[in-house]
Amino acid sequence: MSSTDLAATQAESETIAEGVDDEVIASNQRVFGGNLGLFVAVLCVLYTSFHIFVMNVYPLEPWVYRLIHVGGGLALGFVLYSARPLPDASLATALTPYERVLVPVAAVLLAVAGGQLLTMWVTGDLIATGAPATKYVYTFGYPLFAGTLAALAASWLAPKRDRASLSWADTLLAVAAVIVALYIIVHADFLRIRAQVFPHPNDMWASISGIVLILELTRRLAGLALVIIVAVFIAYGFAGPWLPGVLHHNGYAAARFFAFIYTDNGILGPTTAISSTYIILFIAFAAFLQASRVGEYFVNFAFAVAGSARGGPAKVAVFASGLMGMINGTSAGNVVATGSLTIPLMKRVGYKPQTAASVEAAASTGGQLMPPIMGAGAFIMSEITAIPYRDIAIAAIIPAVLYFVSVYFMVDKEALKNHMKGLPRHELPSLPLMMRRVFLFIPIIILIGALFMGYSVIRAGTLSMGAAAVVSWLTPTKMGIKEIFWGLEIAARMALQMVAVCAAAGVIVGVIALTGIGTRFSSLLLEIAGQNQFVGMIFAMFVAIILGMGMPTTAAYAVAAAVIAPGLVRMGIEPLTAHFFIFYYAVISAITPPVALAAYAGAAIAQSDPMKTSVESFKFGLAAFIVPFMFFYAPEMLMQGEWIDIAHVMVTALFGIFMMASAVQGWLFGKLNPVLRIITLVAALMMIKSGWITDLAGFGIALLVIALQRGLINPRNASRGMD
Repeated sequence: MSSTDLAATQAESETIAEGVDDEVIASNQRVFGGNLGLFVAVLCVLYTSFHIFVMNVYPLEPWVYRLIHVGGGLALGFVLYSARPLPDASLATALTPYERVLVPVAAVLLAVAGGQLLTMWVTGDLIATGAPATKYVYTFGYPLFAGTLAALAASWLAPKRDRASLSWADTLLAVAAVIVALYIIVHADFLRIRAQVFPHPNDMWASISGIVLILELTRRLAGLALVIIVAVFIAYGFAGPWLPGVLHHNGYAAARFFAFIYTDNGILGPTTAISSTYIILFIAFAAFLQASRVGEYFVNFAFAVAGSARGGPAKVAVFASGLMGMINGTSAGNVVATGSLTIPLMKRVGYKPQTAASVEAAASTGGQLMPPIMGAGAFIMSEITAIPYRDIAIAAIIPAVLYFVSVYFMVDKEALKNHMKGLPRHELPSLPLMMRRVFLFIPIIILIGALFMGYSVIRAGTLSMGAAAVVSWLTPTKMGIKEIFWGLEIAARMALQMVAVCAAAGVIVGVIALTGIGTRFSSLLLEIAGQNQFVGMIFAMFVAIILGMGMPTTAAYAVAAAVIAPGLVRMGIEPLTAHFFIFYYAVISAITPPVALAAYAGAAIAQSDPMKTSVESFKFGLAAFIVPFMFFYAPEMLMQGEWIDIAHVMVTALFGIFMMASAVQGWLFGKLNPVLRIITLVAALMMIKSGWITDLAGFGIALLVIALQRGLINPRNASRGMD
């Protein structure tokens, strides 16, 4: 959206932004056209609606619900996303010589497996405890696995399909996902009992096929990094007997290993539990904000309030990206969504391309640290630690405030250094108009209010989602049936990456649980740190950042929590502090060089150098690297303690954050020379560290620097003051 689009808010039509035909919007959101596009849209709507219905109206048994969530997500993902990116122009869809062989082979094999599944279900042999170990494996297990591999190979060898067609290979992969899900659903009770003892060979082949499908969809939607990490963990499950020291284990039979992974100890465990409930619910909430145009209001409101201030678009990015990042929970995705508006406008008022991209990346990433939603992080933490969600959301308030205040100060100092101005007021949304529509914040208010009134997270999220639709009725862009269906459709599309990523992370969690590497790693951590909590935290920081570089936040935190958190807790660190510490570094790995996914997404929009952008985004988000150590040394930062102590820690930390931003940017009340920058940084760190003595010392040093700055900038005034 350009500045002229923003100015459209002052038009007599009283629309929030220029109207866009719903059919055009919908067609831009779909991969396919015509009847096929309508069919895919219906599948997306059904997928999202199913989750909302089960969560609020008719609960299903958790195993069954999670299997439908994963199986349906895999099937829908293969239909929507080809093995290679779809082209903008139409291409011929004739089968290649390889496809002419592989597609029929895969179709026959999967038909045999599907037919055998139906036969086993009708005859009852599927759950017959006395069935021979090899019974049906030649007509179900082997065909299912071989058919999956053949379809997978065909999808890789297929030419790029056009946007009006559906690849045969991808269709067969979707069928394979459905067969795997149905087998385990019908077999669920039996599999739960014996997955860790005497699994049937069919259990193994169904599980292996499911894991292959999960990794392929993860590759398509999240890249190879997470796939490689999962493959390493799977290899470790079999290579353990030959590994030394802490990595050694006795090994496992393939049937037991893979059947175990596809239970609630692995793929169907905490990561999928969260993705099938809280994550998909709040993704649907974000989709409703988009479909109702209420989310657009948040950005326009920020422009109306701060757009004319110095560096205005960057300050807008801090507010708007933080708010939207809190809801949608994906750093890179949020950069793309809000950065397409804020980055060009930041460049226009004088920010360098890499600086504009860096600000957007830092703000979007920080959204996952912002309560109450925290990009689903709070829900995962609550699930793992058994700490009430409300306590986690409250504990996150002060660290999140410190982070965003730090980014704001960084932005403001950058604008001061470079004498930047904001956008002209006539090109910004009308503030009176925005104030008349302040009721569009009602969905967020309902969400926060419902959570703190004791409603469940699911009920609060559903109410706020409905509120987004209702408040739109008071604007020219009313959300009707068509827009509701569109919201449900784009929610499914937005959720598929998280479905695949959380399932892939579940494989890692399952391997950790089966092999016990988490416990042994915790023992190693204790041994290395020698009961020194600071050394243990440094070690945990590096592990969480490294994991986060290769996978999305949700998966990185889940894996790091399984591997590192137990060791930190055994060292005497409070569980809430340990998990918050790990979560923070898993989140900010998105802006940590050399692999900073959020910064790379911003660089693509700003047309800047990705590596330079990642380094600068690291600078803007520097507070997030310090804040975890702040609440490690001062539990009051997590709302633990007396109110007077909490207020003291927050006030002094805010002043310390201001001084740190000044030192990093080299500007306080004017340019800081290298010596004063170092002194200012020392003062900042002393203020950030809890304690009256360090606070007073830091405050005294800060006053000295400010006095020197005042004297150097305007010596005449200083001399007059002396007279």
